[in-house]
Amino acid sequence: MMRPKLVIAADHRGVALKSEILRFLRSKGYSVEDLGTNSEDSVDYPDYAIQAAQRVQEGKADLGIVICHSGIGVSVSANKVKGIRAALCQTVEQAELSKKHTNANILALPAGFVKGELAQEIVSKWLATGFEGGHHEKRIHKIQNFEERKRDREN
Repeated sequence: MMRPKLVIAADHRGVALKSEILRFLRSKGYSVEDLGTNSEDSVDYPDYAIQAAQRVQEGKADLGIVICHSGIGVSVSANKVKGIRAALCQTVEQAELSKKHTNANILALPAGFVKGELAQEIVSKWLATGFEGGHHEKRIHKIQNFEERKRDREN
């Protein structure tokens, strides 16, 4: 089975967890593009989350992981990019369901609430879980149809 190509990004409050997750993923053989930030100097989370989401949208990465203190800012930002389904997950079960039911293509992690081994378990479960399809697929299509109608209204 071919491993997905990943992209990871964080703001200054998520940089430590990003570094830990990056080391973990690379130790497992994943190809991961690191979009930064790489210091604790204050930055704006939308700049990083949107860049990661665009990489996934453009097919330059299969999946993305975005991190900030609460996970909320990066998830909201990433979800502004058409075709992105970013899921904020604080538990292994949420990570599993985000893939099974919504086929989330971005995982948002809250560095202030999820640390160490739990973060690695969340990431591992998220990467290992597939989309169930079925009635969930109908729901994904509703989201996609809304995005298309919204785009048509804006043009």
